[in-house]
Amino acid sequence: MHPLFDLAAALAEQAHIAGVGIGGVLDGLLASTEIPVPDSVPTPIPGMSEMASTFIGWGKWVLLIIGSLGLFICGGMMIMGRRNRSATAVDGAVGIPWVLGGLSMAVVASALVGFFI
Repeated sequence: MHPLFDLAAALAEQAHIAGVGIGGVLDGLLASTEIPVPDSVPTPIPGMSEMASTFIGWGKWVLLIIGSLGLFICGGMMIMGRRNRSATAVDGAVGIPWVLGGLSMAVVASALVGFFI
């Protein structure tokens, strides 16, 4: 028999003897092996803060240009596909939510990263 099965059987037996659920035994086991995890505040590398802000600004500018071009291209596809090329018009219309989704993600990127850090 596998050693994990033996461990599970021993935990189930201890839970039955103690009159508590297996969850209570596992909670006690996990609480006794708790290891503290350091939670430090993010700090910028000395001298890199201004350069990072510059790169983020450039990235926002590039995303603004690409997003505008994407919306123009989607609109152009819808205009060109109006007559006898309905698949092109549909592709243009389907591209609009993707462009708007990408721009929305770019807008909330720093807030999202800050939330997870």
